[in-house]
Amino acid sequence: MLKATLQKDQIKAMKAGEKKRLQVIRLMMSAIKQIEVDSRKELSDDDVIAVLGKMLKQRRDSYTQYTDAGRNDLAEQEAFEITIINEYLPEALSDDEVTAIIDELIASTGAASPKDMGKVMGQLKARLQGRADMGAASALVKLKLSA
Repeated sequence: MLKATLQKDQIKAMKAGEKKRLQVIRLMMSAIKQIEVDSRKELSDDDVIAVLGKMLKQRRDSYTQYTDAGRNDLAEQEAFEITIINEYLPEALSDDEVTAIIDELIASTGAASPKDMGKVMGQLKARLQGRADMGAASALVKLKLSA
């Protein structure tokens, strides 16, 4: 479904002559196709979201590095790519929503110490896939289980 949306938007961008947007969509399609060829299977929407999430993370890192190095021209291009990639990702959860989900999972799994972190993280990854920063969520789980 998400892949089909990307293909339709690619055609729209071609017809409208939006070269920069078309370039970003082609990058996304290329990354998806590469994973499909490597794994020899059609990607589900969740898999596509994971691929786009990885691309988004790379773009954010590049943006930070370019900004720190004073390369505003390249930083601007990365910011544009971030904007386009974000259009295809599900809306991110707020910190409060992530905290509520973590509290719910800690209660439902009966996790009491940092040793039980794996139980919580396994379920959390499935619930938050592509909608929250897993690094920050992991730190929050660790904090809650150590307290």
